Amino acid sequence: MPSSKLNRILIYASASLIILLVIFALVRNRADDVTLNQANAMLENHTVKKVVVSKEYVYLKTNDNLYRIASSQVSPKMFIDYKVQVGDNTNIVVYILFGVLFFGLGSLVLRYVQKRGDFSINAGGIAKNLDTNSASETTDAPIQAIKSDVSFDDIGGISDVKIELEEIIDFMRNAKRYKSFGARMPRGVLLVGPPGVGKTMIAKAVANAAGVPFFYQSGASFVQIYVGMGAKRVHELFSAAKKNAPSIIFIDEIDAVGKKRGSERNDEREATLNQLLTEMDGFEGSSNVIVVAATNKIDVLDSALLRAGRFDRRIFVELPTKSERESILKKYLEKVPHEVDVKVVANMTVGFNGAALAALVNEAALLALRQNSFHVELEHFYQVKDKVMFGKKKLQILNERQKAYHIAYQAGKVVVATYYDLSFEKLMLSSEKLTPATGDALLQQELEARVKMLLGGIVACDIAYGEHTSNAKKDLDEAKELVKSMCQDYGMGTTLLVKASQEEQTMSKLLQECKELLMQLQDVTQKVQKVLYERESITKAEVKEYIDAVL
Repeated sequence: MPSSKLNRILIYASASLIILLVIFALVRNRADDVTLNQANAMLENHTVKKVVVSKEYVYLKTNDNLYRIASSQVSPKMFIDYKVQVGDNTNIVVYILFGVLFFGLGSLVLRYVQKRGDFSINAGGIAKNLDTNSASETTDAPIQAIKSDVSFDDIGGISDVKIELEEIIDFMRNAKRYKSFGARMPRGVLLVGPPGVGKTMIAKAVANAAGVPFFYQSGASFVQIYVGMGAKRVHELFSAAKKNAPSIIFIDEIDAVGKKRGSERNDEREATLNQLLTEMDGFEGSSNVIVVAATNKIDVLDSALLRAGRFDRRIFVELPTKSERESILKKYLEKVPHEVDVKVVANMTVGFNGAALAALVNEAALLALRQNSFHVELEHFYQVKDKVMFGKKKLQILNERQKAYHIAYQAGKVVVATYYDLSFEKLMLSSEKLTPATGDALLQQELEARVKMLLGGIVACDIAYGEHTSNAKKDLDEAKELVKSMCQDYGMGTTLLVKASQEEQTMSKLLQECKELLMQLQDVTQKVQKVLYERESITKAEVKEYIDAVL
């Protein structure tokens, strides 16, 4: 890239020099010298058409040529029959043209080298910049807005997320409507979800739908070697966004710069984080700048980032359901010749994210080409499914038997959670946790209900199949921790003083109560399993309808 810019500068310089030479050739003094006798003869014969007098010469213009004679040799009487014109010194014109062209050319070259960061201006002129560290390249590069060409139509399976973001889009388009009502939009929106679910594409689609400039930065781009460089970069980013307001700032992988501040001291990262917090606090109501960030590690973010007034709205982007996978696959298969039932491919890709589905379609197409096939067929998908990588986190790719166990496990949890009215809206078959852990103060019966929900999957599998799978480990560990805290920390055992057998007794009691509940609600559990097998998701309202019909 720098070499192409240098070539452009050399072309400009060459063109300017050619123009300069042409102008010089046109304006330079080309008159022939004549004697006084020759001048008198031309004047008497009336071959002279024009007389121009300057400080040094008198110019005689004929039809064929231009002549000159020194002003000191002539007298005014010689030009009684002529109208004499007073002329300027043509050398001055040449000097002025030289000056203008060289000034313009020098400014162009100087601007180019300053932009590259190779030179710096000081009192003594132009000096070579000896600092060759990479930080200068990162921090001196101007931050430019990009025009997003990604629309929501290009992203399949995000209908729930789109509904959440429509309010943001409407605010960017009709800010006066909200301000006149005394409302303001959240300053920050945090997209949370596993890798590959399309968080970056969603942010670009928001900018496209709102029709505003989009400023993209990775969290890693703020992490610099020298203290202050990252903070400077943050300030430049926010300044550029405010100048182009309304606009959207998108910070990808914000956990790289927004980790919790603790005992491990890192001056540069803390300075950068502090600058980010300050800039978000400094937003005025009229700035019309919204910060969107993405992370798959919300648990490591500093609490100051998550408080109200900064990233005060969180949108969880989950792994796609079966119907959503169908929508995504249709998008990726639009330009691929195929004879494939998309529903079958969607059914065999439980746990795949959007990026994994894109890779799957691409690998299937490459395999079809290698085999000289005219179309991608279902067999190609079966052959490449195990080859596709799913990011740093191992996702569940289930066969039919494993899927049946998993459905029974999740059905047991959702039935218990609905019966005890635990806080959740929707169960997705790909979700690891039905209800997130909370640090709020809870009653004993609320804690017991949560333990029963965590045990519900194990109980449901044992009822249906007489055994359960190893994926129960996380829920079982959490249930043990809760029971331990209830007995040792909260005084919720049979006595306030902890006894060795209290935890075992409490766990056994809650396990038995969970078994009795699910035995009573077996019909409900089976209905939920059927819905999960068909749709891979179910809402709390649907499960409640099934329970109300039985009880």
